[in-house]
Amino acid sequence: MASLDHVDLELLAALSEDPRATVVALAERLRLSRNTVQARMARLERAGVFHSFERAISTEGLGFPLQAFLSIGVRQPDLPAIVDELRRIPEVVQVHGVSGQVDMLALVACRDARHLFDVDARILSIGGVERTETSLVMSEAIPYRVSGLMELARRER
Repeated sequence: MASLDHVDLELLAALSEDPRATVVALAERLRLSRNTVQARMARLERAGVFHSFERAISTEGLGFPLQAFLSIGVRQPDLPAIVDELRRIPEVVQVHGVSGQVDMLALVACRDARHLFDVDARILSIGGVERTETSLVMSEAIPYRVSGLMELARRER
């Protein structure tokens, strides 16, 4: 992981506030040359600082308003194959390996309860998946965010 200096953190803060900002606009805002901004962004990208340049698109806007977290218990030796199979299910939006009672936590998006039932059945049919438990998403209390962490990192520098 890259060590971030104050310029990197200012650049990330500017991108967080305006994700569509051009390199030229970022350079003007930060009072840096365009080449400096471009080089830093390339270095940050190589270091894995950026998750994705994909826009955050609402699953509801795509016609999949029902979201659920599926807790998945698996046979550990089958984990790589299970991850490959989960990747093939379009309704699976995100998966994390977790510690505790279950092995994985998957976020899925579906059209309705019947669709969710079918997605769960597909996941259960994957070799090595032993069980699932479904928790419906009722609301998003705090959306994914890193702005607080960026502010904390800037204060610590």
